[in-house]
Amino acid sequence: MYKILICDDDHDIVSALKIYLTSEGYQTVEAYNGQEALEAVEAGGIDLVLMDVMMPKMDGIRATAQMREQGNIPIILLTAKGEDSDKVLGLNIGADDYITKPFNPIEVLARVKSQLRRYTTLGGKSNVEEQGVLRNGALVLDDAAKTVRMDGETINLTPIEFNILHLLMKNPGRVYSTAQIYQLVWNDPVLGSEGTVAVHIRHLREKIEIDPANPCYLKVVWGLGYKMEKME
Repeated sequence: MYKILICDDDHDIVSALKIYLTSEGYQTVEAYNGQEALEAVEAGGIDLVLMDVMMPKMDGIRATAQMREQGNIPIILLTAKGEDSDKVLGLNIGADDYITKPFNPIEVLARVKSQLRRYTTLGGKSNVEEQGVLRNGALVLDDAAKTVRMDGETINLTPIEFNILHLLMKNPGRVYSTAQIYQLVWNDPVLGSEGTVAVHIRHLREKIEIDPANPCYLKVVWGLGYKMEKME
């Protein structure tokens, strides 16, 4: 049974999310500021975090950044409609997704299930459809072990980053639009979320490219999308 950490300073929101999640069989842990959330994650056993952005003592952005230093559990931010800059900042420092308040319970559950599927697959907790090693130049992706190496050095990726890289490495030279990447990796309708793809592509470049500003592997095809450049 998966354990979900719900962190929001609004007790009513925490209670509502707890009802939604427990009705689907999830266990929940509650926190009301970023510091409490960090302590809950450090205690272990958390499979996914639902994190509010604006909170006292420690906000969700700082808590997310510190959680990312410790591991790669999925983090979904809870943001207000007017917090677009916080959404981008949250994705920049390692959040996997965001849900805008007021939220639809069906959307919350769908996004939680989607993130958990990717996380358990990345962690080797379930079978994967495709086994094998993908190689492109000095970049090596082992789909069975869920590892990525560049010049022999292991690269730590989040579940979303791994799945984007896997998609592009399986089809080197093929151009994918941001909408296609979002639909294939997130398994959700686009709904204007293409900007999220660009953020994660930038994260990937920072991790695998020698010069992220002039990438050799992850290329943009202006007006069309992204592709994995074929390397010798």
